[in-house]
Amino acid sequence: MDLIYLDNSASTPMLPEVWEAMRRCLLDRFGNPASSHRAGRQARQAIEDAREQIANLLEARPDEVIFTSGATEANNLALFGLCGDLGGQIAISSIEHPCVTEPARALARRGFTLSTLPVDEWGVLQIPPVQARTELRLVSVQLANHETGAIQPIRELTLNSSSLVHCDAAAAAGKLPISFRDLGVSALTMSAHKFHGPKGIGALILKKGTKLQPMLWGGHQQSGKRPGTEPVPLAVGMAAALAIATREMEANTAKAASLRKLLLERLRAHVGPAIVNGPEVGGIPHVLNVSLPGCAADVLLMKLDLAGVACATGSACSSGSLLPSPVLQAMGISGARLQSAMRFSFSGQTELSHVEEAARRIIKCVNDLRESSCAY
Repeated sequence: MDLIYLDNSASTPMLPEVWEAMRRCLLDRFGNPASSHRAGRQARQAIEDAREQIANLLEARPDEVIFTSGATEANNLALFGLCGDLGGQIAISSIEHPCVTEPARALARRGFTLSTLPVDEWGVLQIPPVQARTELRLVSVQLANHETGAIQPIRELTLNSSSLVHCDAAAAAGKLPISFRDLGVSALTMSAHKFHGPKGIGALILKKGTKLQPMLWGGHQQSGKRPGTEPVPLAVGMAAALAIATREMEANTAKAASLRKLLLERLRAHVGPAIVNGPEVGGIPHVLNVSLPGCAADVLLMKLDLAGVACATGSACSSGSLLPSPVLQAMGISGARLQSAMRFSFSGQTELSHVEEAARRIIKCVNDLRESSCAY
């Protein structure tokens, strides 16, 4: 049975053009970019070209781009690096990804005062008063939510704010136009595998002049902020993927919106109730989080996997156990709606025929589960 991949929020397949750019780099730019000989200089030129390309696409400066191993490292570097050891008050939204919430909790254990900013029923941040924000050392809020697609009011948050603002843009990069300068944030993070780039490469965009305490020591690379031999082919792949995503963004967004609408209409017509979690319109259309009461999400996930549909539950995976989604709980969702939440996510490579066939398989699995449930 052919696999239908509807879990693009978790990761996306690498584009052939991205692999080709990396392949050429692996063959021809194999030198250490810190070496002064010709092979080293060629590698240095390749990674600096990638840095400049990424900066231009995000309306940032090349010297503001710090390559990391992915969004998890970038978010950790941002939170620990921006906060330093001085203590103070920090705040995160209640719907952040674990690679933000866990570092924030670690800072709290080190003596920082941590507060959590609430969201409304659609999963959109409720911005605290300006006076409350002026007491904060750091605020960390994502640009778009990884489970619901809800877009957060980052620009409104940064206006008239004296605190440092960090923005996790892993779920938004390649799907939303991003201007680092216009957002007004101090730091922004992203990961290449979310927009058809390679795994193992991400970036922290750090506003020029912002102090950052490094997490690693042992080299002078990237101004000492993130030392270590730079992964030239991965950076080249990331730049190529972001360029393609930016060029095709408008078409891919329209396509995702159409596919999301089709899947939701099919579910509502044949296995209703199908309750959308998050904004039905106004978020990034690449994500559909929907509850299907009468179906335990973990059981439906396994049935769909056996039926050849790759998707996700609206739950976070911790130590191999499916737990209720903190994101949906923060939105006030509970009970059967919380326990039956599924996430389907699309990309530019998802086709109409894929979604039509996926809908058929999902409808059959949901009906089978509901028929076998005496409670339903």
